[in-house]
Amino acid sequence: MTAPAATSGPAATSSVSVPTEAVREVARVRRNGRARYTLVCAVLAVATLAALCGSLAYGDMAVPLSDVFAALTGRADAATWFIVGELRMPRALMAILVGVAFGISGAIFQSLLRNPLASPDVIGISSGASVAAVLASSLFAASGALLSVCALAGALLAGVLIYALAWRRGVTGSRLVLVGVGIGAGLSSVVSYLMTRSEVTEAQSALLWLTGSLNGRSWDLLRPLAWALVVLLPLTYLAARQLPVLQLGDDTAAGLGGRTQRGRLQLLGCAVALAGVATAAAGPVGFVAFVAAPVARRLAPGRGASLVASGLTGALLMLVADFAAQHVLDLVDLPTGAAGQLPVGVVTSMIGAPYLMWLLVRANRSGQGG
Repeated sequence: MTAPAATSGPAATSSVSVPTEAVREVARVRRNGRARYTLVCAVLAVATLAALCGSLAYGDMAVPLSDVFAALTGRADAATWFIVGELRMPRALMAILVGVAFGISGAIFQSLLRNPLASPDVIGISSGASVAAVLASSLFAASGALLSVCALAGALLAGVLIYALAWRRGVTGSRLVLVGVGIGAGLSSVVSYLMTRSEVTEAQSALLWLTGSLNGRSWDLLRPLAWALVVLLPLTYLAARQLPVLQLGDDTAAGLGGRTQRGRLQLLGCAVALAGVATAAAGPVGFVAFVAAPVARRLAPGRGASLVASGLTGALLMLVADFAAQHVLDLVDLPTGAAGQLPVGVVTSMIGAPYLMWLLVRANRSGQGG
């Protein structure tokens, strides 16, 4: 029997060139994706910096940008430094840090659980912080740093409770979301009950915190949040290296050698901690974690969780919403003593609630709404 002749000539050339062209096309698509993602992050960073300058310059007493830059470099007089550095900068920086924490936390939840409704303010993490804060306020008259510590503890306990109740030889995304929504509804009813049992002044103070506010934030309240993020962001970066594999699903991730339950627990722990410290600093600001990640993914499609872009989107959203609360929607006189300034959570809810309705309508039209 004669052996088949070796392939030669044009046929051999095409059999080699086709895979080469495919590899080049894949490399080109990846290169373009990285370039677009870098551009999106750069634009978001510049927009956030511009919003920060606007927050520092505009207010009851306008400060020229040249004086703002002088204050930032230590060349301004004492009056300008007091306005920019003591009154406005802690609030603006807290808006940025809270937005970064909520944005990254929401991106991890939604990507890991593969559900657009999975954000800490929907699945009960923020509700856990709210219950702890209202309990501490009504029972022990806690305020300031103690109130923030109680809120952080409540968020972490809620996260542990949700994870434990969702455990059935492992945790799946859909089950964790359903358990979280149920726990969140129960905790919200506890908050409502506590509010009805509180004194009027305590209820007013608790209501302002529950709305999510940056009013009166100072350097003393900013520093704990900054130190917490110094620890949490590197841990999140290390844990997020497993996220692309986990996004493929448990079976595929296990087939590729990934430790699904361990990786999911690490990522969920980081996401819960980020949401907890942000809630402890500014209250349960609604819809920032819910909206930031989808906006980032639309700006840079095909980049997975887009954690950096989500964090920058959250920071920009918080800054713009807080500026609008202070200077645009300043006609509402609140009964909490914060006359003329809406809590930032009201503005973010005005942005996020229509998006939630649009998401539900879209899910129903596509047959995913049950």
